Amino acid sequence: MGEATNESAPLLSVRGLTKRFPTGTLLGGKRVHAVENASFEVEAGQILALVGESGSGKTTTIRMVARLIEPSSGEICLKGQNVLVSEPRGASLDYRRRVQYIFQDPFASLNPVHTIGHHLSRPILIHGGGGEVSRVRRKAEVLERVLALLELVELRPAAAIARRYPHQLSGGQRQRVAIARALAVNPELVLADEPISMLDVSIRMGVLNLIERLASELRIAFVYITHDLASARYIGHRIMVMYAGHMVEGGESEEILAGAAHPYTQLLLSAVPDPRSGLRTERSVPARGELPSLIDPAPGCPFASRCPRVMPVCRESMPPVTVIAPDHWLRCHLYS
Repeated sequence: MGEATNESAPLLSVRGLTKRFPTGTLLGGKRVHAVENASFEVEAGQILALVGESGSGKTTTIRMVARLIEPSSGEICLKGQNVLVSEPRGASLDYRRRVQYIFQDPFASLNPVHTIGHHLSRPILIHGGGGEVSRVRRKAEVLERVLALLELVELRPAAAIARRYPHQLSGGQRQRVAIARALAVNPELVLADEPISMLDVSIRMGVLNLIERLASELRIAFVYITHDLASARYIGHRIMVMYAGHMVEGGESEEILAGAAHPYTQLLLSAVPDPRSGLRTERSVPARGELPSLIDPAPGCPFASRCPRVMPVCRESMPPVTVIAPDHWLRCHLYS
């Protein structure tokens, strides 16, 4: 990938990542501020949960990390190497191998005319090389790897599953196939875009447990995208909260959930059901106002129009990053 990597650096380090989409001539050439100055780190074996409502910029952020969208500015460093500098014309095949993506809809991400075995063998053949190996031996090795991947994601009997087509599997089984396909090339980082939102509630926990086990056993880092703080609390080692393209609060998972400080995080937390009563938590925060426009947004905090504790300064300037605990920061004028 060009320059040498730094093994002591975090596996993934994102700094000041920004994406602004042009709107075209109908809106006077203005731009949609989809993501503004996003920064975070992920270590090997760690699960980072990126939380926020629809339109907050979560998916755009990880699509930039996956190099499916090119950022307007910022840095994406993999083991200390800024890949936007070393690979300015797009991601190399090596980067595609090291960073894999799990899409939200497991059925749409699988080709209905191919078997499960074909879906898993293709990345192995593309990224695994070939060399001067006989076709028969190569085919046997790939099949062995395919069956091992299906066993790894708990799809059994593996040989029978490999012969099936996507429509012959349940939603949970298809998502496990998508996870196995991501694992086929031995990635270091997996970007999971709401991988359980299309699944029945009864099988979501199994997929979350699988991701947690893979992170622990294989030392794979995961960025887990969700709008559900309950699943973020269950699976995430760290939580980052996004609103209207901005990261507004972040830190260690238990610290964030026990002491949510930003009014938006408190709003999200108030919507999490209490398992004892089935009702919302007592820390209820009233939602009010309208979502801000991402086209030439107004100055100040993006949550100001909905915040129950808004102050005049909130509408005038973006709050700075304030550290309120050893592993807990936020952007809010209440604490700055």
